[in-house]
Amino acid sequence: MPQRNPYTPAEKDDGQAPSLLAQLLGSLCVFASAFFFYLATAVIRWASGEVDVDPAYFVFGRFLLGFFVICALMAARGKGPGAKRYDLLVGRTVFNCLAVYCFFKAVAVTSLAEGNILNMTYPVFLALFSWVMLRGQRDPVAVAMVVVAFAGIWLILSPSAVSLKMESLWGLGSGITASFGIICLNMSRQYHDSETVLFYMFGLGTVLIYAMFFKHIFMPGPRELYFLLLCAGFGVGGQYLITLGFRYVTAVEGGIISSTRILLAAMLGPVVAGDPPLAVAGWLGALLIFTANVVLTVRKVHAGAAEAKERRGG
Repeated sequence: MPQRNPYTPAEKDDGQAPSLLAQLLGSLCVFASAFFFYLATAVIRWASGEVDVDPAYFVFGRFLLGFFVICALMAARGKGPGAKRYDLLVGRTVFNCLAVYCFFKAVAVTSLAEGNILNMTYPVFLALFSWVMLRGQRDPVAVAMVVVAFAGIWLILSPSAVSLKMESLWGLGSGITASFGIICLNMSRQYHDSETVLFYMFGLGTVLIYAMFFKHIFMPGPRELYFLLLCAGFGVGGQYLITLGFRYVTAVEGGIISSTRILLAAMLGPVVAGDPPLAVAGWLGALLIFTANVVLTVRKVHAGAAEAKERRGG
């Protein structure tokens, strides 16, 4: 039986909507998740001046810790994974691994702001791919927002030059692969609960990352272990905060709050990582991408609500 859309807030057992306090706490959880995801990447920059740890090792640590956490939660609840569509679970895992690695690599070779902002372009690429593949669902407003977002991307990457820095492709790659990961997630949630998706994503992801980057994975010393655990803790914590938060907020609220990571990255880079501040063009690009994400989120939710109403017969 298809599962409830993971991007709509849950109702309480009595069928009522969450209370105002629950919605407020949900909003705080979603915002905290954005901050945690940002801090996870900040740790990579902090570590670069003290230890020699490849971004792939940080990805491995994040997936390994996530696997231990989801196993502990499932054991406490006395339930195991119920896989039905292995192709979707593997697809979600592969694209998520690629997205996180490209994201962490982007932060390591560019800047904290650029890596985070470009990673948050995944809703834009999701809209673009939907426009190409689903002709019956083409939305002129969504297409316009894609154009707006790409203008923002250009302002961030090459505001005064024709050529594109090769290092910036890591950030773009994270946004592109994350969009495919979201497609696999949405399809997978029709057959699996959240715990099953996370179990296979973290478990298979750990094996996949180790197989690809085993040369960069070693027995860490105390300092390396500190940064690895800090990065993994923020990443896994953000994953569970956003999962909890989305149960008590609307999809529009959650999507907009999640997109504030774009603004956090633009503001905090010089303070958190000593990066040069964004120029006016960079700020304008960040605001354009943020605006496009908000509009795309609203359009997506309204379209989903209209489709659900139509299926119910009006």
